[in-house]
Amino acid sequence: MLIRKARMADVESMHQLINECAAQGLMLARSRSMLYETIREFTVIEIEGQVVGTGALHVIWEDLAEIRALALASDWRGKGLGRKLVEALVEEARELGLPRVFALTYQLDFFLACGFREVPMETLPHKVWKECINCPKFPNCDEYAVIIELNEGGR
Repeated sequence: MLIRKARMADVESMHQLINECAAQGLMLARSRSMLYETIREFTVIEIEGQVVGTGALHVIWEDLAEIRALALASDWRGKGLGRKLVEALVEEARELGLPRVFALTYQLDFFLACGFREVPMETLPHKVWKECINCPKFPNCDEYAVIIELNEGGR
């Protein structure tokens, strides 16, 4: 297993993984365009030359980043790879000096098991919502907001 930054050649595999998960109601879909435009934010899990997982760390502001587009191939779920991917993204945030990381998710229990805590959506800064206007579910978001503190007292 290799956890590494995504490359352009990974976009088709990432797109397939993300949109398969979206079709199952596990997350929101993403376009190829979005993946290409934000490729530098993405990390992948590669096993035997195949991308089996992906996720992005999107910096919102000097003190906050978001984990987004976290997806695993169905054959690899429940084996700890999602947690490893979240840990890699949280470590990346820590290396950048970010004190907090949040996610908007349908997978509340997964993120709670990774050390995040649920927070009311309205406690997140307004900067978080700038991309929500383009979401088909706006303004009736049904995701959970979770956050982890990385500064003193955090992980």
